[in-house]
Amino acid sequence: MGGKGELPAWVDLGLIPLLNLLLALVATSVVFLLIGENPLEALGIMLNGAAGSIKGWSYMLYYATNFIFTGLCVAVAFHAGLFNIGGEGQAYFAGLGAAMAGLGLEFLPWPILIPLTILASALFGAVWGFVPGYLQAKRGSHIVITTIMFNFIAASLMVYLINYWFRPVGKMAVESRNIGSFDFQQLDLTGAYIPNLRELSMGLFQYRLPSSPLNLTVLLAFLVAWAVWYFLWRTKIGYEIRAVGSNTNAAVYAGIKPQRIIMIAMAVSGGLAGLVAVNEVLGAQHRLLLEYVQGAGFVGIAVALMGRNHPFGIVLAALLFGLLYQGGTELSFAKAQTQPRHGGGDSGSDHPLHGGARAGLPALAHRSFLQAGGLRCSTSSSAPKPCPPPSACRCR
Repeated sequence: MGGKGELPAWVDLGLIPLLNLLLALVATSVVFLLIGENPLEALGIMLNGAAGSIKGWSYMLYYATNFIFTGLCVAVAFHAGLFNIGGEGQAYFAGLGAAMAGLGLEFLPWPILIPLTILASALFGAVWGFVPGYLQAKRGSHIVITTIMFNFIAASLMVYLINYWFRPVGKMAVESRNIGSFDFQQLDLTGAYIPNLRELSMGLFQYRLPSSPLNLTVLLAFLVAWAVWYFLWRTKIGYEIRAVGSNTNAAVYAGIKPQRIIMIAMAVSGGLAGLVAVNEVLGAQHRLLLEYVQGAGFVGIAVALMGRNHPFGIVLAALLFGLLYQGGTELSFAKAQTQPRHGGGDSGSDHPLHGGARAGLPALAHRSFLQAGGLRCSTSSSAPKPCPPPSACRCR
């Protein structure tokens, strides 16, 4: 039991998140019923798609890895009384550190280079988080406003750097060259290349796992979650962070300097978000490319809130959101394949997904354009009418 008026830990950390989850399931079920779908069937497809196969588990853990990092990023700032909404930009800017270390120091052996690239990713993320923290502590700039602005600054800066500095000459794709390589047959690892589990299973056990981007960074995510718990609840600086977030006046009375704590908390928060670059740039994509964060920084806010800003709860919430991401993808494909056909034949369907699947995307785009009135056909009739397929008429 806590103090007077406080909820027991099992209620605050266990019962309330569970009730929130059940309420969300009920609300979602109502939406499914309103659109004429069976919520139990949809739930079964999602669970089977995310946890019913090795491939589903692999993708779920891959998504959860990013969400653990960004959830911890938000939680550390929350404990200091700050709302860091800039995890997206901090994770994006950290890719610059990963690429600079991975490409600039590729002559180093991988046991030295991979730790250096991990540190570089965290450092660049920490710098991008420290600046808003400094502005909040020294200039009074609101942390929410500055971190949102830094998201846009990071996005624009990375587009410029990747396009004009990292993109190889003559390459159309806006991305860097590959960071390292791995020959699973010879177990030859070069550069800052973090192999995925499929490559490792082929090289070590000659067993072919389903293809997925899941890599060893997932172990780093669990290790970092434990380290954040230890940092916040077993160290002096962690105590000071929680003291400032709980009561700034009392913290000042105890000799704690809130300005210093704000800058430290935001730097640590940004460094945690920067580890997303390890999973994406070094482990999944093996190159620096545009928008690789894909909204994980914003999902981390929901993960931290649902996990009650506790590392253990954040890990569970990240797994849940990973399940929702992977299961939702499977659900979208499954329901697209089972939509009822209109017209009763295989030759045509009014549903755009089926039309695109059979006739191809160019035909789908052509038909959509004509339905919008974009072209009229010259036929024997004097009255203009929508054009049939391009092979059957002359369009002007």
